[in-house]
Amino acid sequence: MLGLVLGPLLLAAVVGMILTWPHDDGGSGQRAGLVDVGVEHVTATVTGTRTEQCESTVEDRLPDGSQPDQVPCLLVLATVTSGAQSGTDIEVWATATLTAADVPEGTRIVVQHYPAADGAPETWAWSDFARGVPLATLALAFVLITALVAGWRGLRAIVGLGLAFVVLWQYVLPGLIAGENAVVLALCGSAVIMAVVLYLAHGFSLRTSTALLGTLTGLLLVGALGALGADAAHLTGATTEEDYRLATLLGDNGAAALRGVFLCGVVLAGLGVLNDVTITQASAVWELRAMDPHASWRGLFTGGMRIGRDHIASTIYTIAFAYAGASLPVLLLLQIYELPLGQTLTSGQFAQEIVRTLAGAIGLILAIPFTTAIAAVVAHGQEPARLSRASGHSHVH
Repeated sequence: MLGLVLGPLLLAAVVGMILTWPHDDGGSGQRAGLVDVGVEHVTATVTGTRTEQCESTVEDRLPDGSQPDQVPCLLVLATVTSGAQSGTDIEVWATATLTAADVPEGTRIVVQHYPAADGAPETWAWSDFARGVPLATLALAFVLITALVAGWRGLRAIVGLGLAFVVLWQYVLPGLIAGENAVVLALCGSAVIMAVVLYLAHGFSLRTSTALLGTLTGLLLVGALGALGADAAHLTGATTEEDYRLATLLGDNGAAALRGVFLCGVVLAGLGVLNDVTITQASAVWELRAMDPHASWRGLFTGGMRIGRDHIASTIYTIAFAYAGASLPVLLLLQIYELPLGQTLTSGQFAQEIVRTLAGAIGLILAIPFTTAIAAVVAHGQEPARLSRASGHSHVH
């Protein structure tokens, strides 16, 4: 039964990916209004710093409205350590918020190199800190801890996560730039990602297939609710300076593309949480069936929903606090400006997040009883002997 439903859905997702796969014609940069100026990003090691006085800008205005004539600026002395200019001593101005204590000698940074062209001299500019080593160390620790705690299943999940990012990078993002339908991109890409991730991490089984069907159903609901919410709330996807810049770079259809980016983000944001709750519900029902092989499907559904309701409550808190943590700088600015709460929550930037969060939450909540019902029917239909053997490899997520 599951195969008759999942087969066509996954086939449709693969066919959709093939039909909407972006083709690189070599001119996307020019169409987006980008100009290749030959800038090169290279690493450098800080050899010293020097504080000097610079003319102030509007951004240096004090809280009382006055603007000082000069402000301290940090000049960073460094030696290039990569690229054709390796070994060259350079000087770059650090960003305004940095002090000498933030850039001690030996710090690895990334700088931009603009070669001399059209009479303009060669220029070096600050880009960012070089964070490759600490981030790679943290990622390695994550992989090792996952392997120690979760074993091969955890490692397979990490491999699935890597493949998921390949799909996003090679299919979804180029498709959005190429102007393909954002909802189709999100749904097709998400379906393929979930199939790979779930089967790779949890193996081929009826339990995994049940979770996958619940996840795909939830994604369809999230996409539909996101589209309805965006239309009803008149969301355009353009609320920040970065959004308007992206619209400009996307070309003539930039405004429409931003709305598509928002809808695509709504679907993708629901992937992780949906995967979590559906595999949990399917595993819970299988465990209940293993403990009571003679339980009816109604009994399995009732027991599974008791677990599901607890999961719903905890997941709602997770979604809310995850958004609050990610948006803390914006929330602080609103607190400082003392804007009315109602006006704040209905502004474009917050309205987008509210629609994204609520669409994902509703899809997640509805996916739980659907997945639990399917799992109860499928698990009840299995022979007790087969179920007992299978339950030895199942764990409540």
